[in-house]
Amino acid sequence: MIYLELFISFLMIGFTSFGGMSMIPLINDQMLSHGWMTSQEVADIVAIAEMTPGPLGLNCATFAGARTAGILGSLCATLGVIFPSLTVTMLAAMFLKKFKESKLMDEALYGIRPVCIGMIFAVMIQQSMTNYAGTLLGFLSWPALLIGATALVMLIRFKWSVPKTILLAAGLGLAMGGFA
Repeated sequence: MIYLELFISFLMIGFTSFGGMSMIPLINDQMLSHGWMTSQEVADIVAIAEMTPGPLGLNCATFAGARTAGILGSLCATLGVIFPSLTVTMLAAMFLKKFKESKLMDEALYGIRPVCIGMIFAVMIQQSMTNYAGTLLGFLSWPALLIGATALVMLIRFKWSVPKTILLAAGLGLAMGGFA
């Protein structure tokens, strides 16, 4: 019975939240109302989920399910939380396939492309300002620029893998930490 309760609880969380941090109060409420965890245990689960690669809500569901009812509980909670987005994605794919040859769909997608590119550039500019602006009156952070340029050269010129380049950038960041 606990497996069905976990599935339904996380199904409701998946349908009523927008992912990420918005899921935490709902997860906390479900865990406390069922008596499955204390507030401190939920906070610990969230901390672990934050450190683990992958979506926060999915990680929280997996860890909370495992903590509550073992591996099967983990599976039930995970399936519950992904079911809403999986359903919406499958419906969208069916509609896109159905309207693939539609002139209206082609025009809509044609109009969406520049918007997406603009959003990507806006994020790049915002992140660049955050990462490369120094603390004194917005001057450039030369160590950060050096690390970014080095990573770019290693990726493009020397064809390094992304994980290897991230490790290099992290090492340079730690070595130059006092200057950035």
